[in-house]
Amino acid sequence: MRAPDRVVVVGASGFGRECLDVLEAMQSAGAHIAVLGVVDDAPSEANLKRLAERGVVHLGGIDHWLATRAERARFVLGVGSPAVRRRLVERLERAGLSAFSAVHPSAIIGSRTDLGAGVVVCGGAVISTNVRLGRHVHVNPNATIGHDAVLDDYVSVNPAATVSGEVHVGERSLIGAGAVVLQGLRIGPDALVGAAACVTRPVPRGVTVKGVPARGGPSDS
Repeated sequence: MRAPDRVVVVGASGFGRECLDVLEAMQSAGAHIAVLGVVDDAPSEANLKRLAERGVVHLGGIDHWLATRAERARFVLGVGSPAVRRRLVERLERAGLSAFSAVHPSAIIGSRTDLGAGVVVCGGAVISTNVRLGRHVHVNPNATIGHDAVLDDYVSVNPAATVSGEVHVGERSLIGAGAVVLQGLRIGPDALVGAAACVTRPVPRGVTVKGVPARGGPSDS
């Protein structure tokens, strides 16, 4: 029998621990995974305590772990910010590491769907048919991605958000919790859709929108 995939979660905060939940659910469903622990450059005392309570090892900061690890591992990025995820991927890939894709067993994945390296799909998410998710896309709990949608690299779709069919979301954009993007629209790169917003028109690059219907101006990111 082949050796298990050795996986490290990057990030000890809330989404990092949600990634641990996804990996543990995959293990329970029979996936051949060994979770080595969590790396984080500056974890809070509260998050270190939360890791200890669930028996997960904090492996230190990223540079320390890269310099001292005994065995190579794959990584899952438990970091909510798309821009930070991109910087971390560049750092880890320069060190020769590869990403691991974490998909919760309760997620519904439609036919002819392409999931890029390092995606995280949480419990209760629904991804319809002919969808393409780029590298390191995060689909949070109970989010829905409609048919024929394209989410470019590093996109985040927060809990209970809905990206309707044939929507194209540009890289590093974030769709806030409970937001709805109506069918066929394009969200430009580095855009931010606020929580509970209803997007009824295209959103240009770098723009933040909020409200119903969603309106806004340049992003602060």
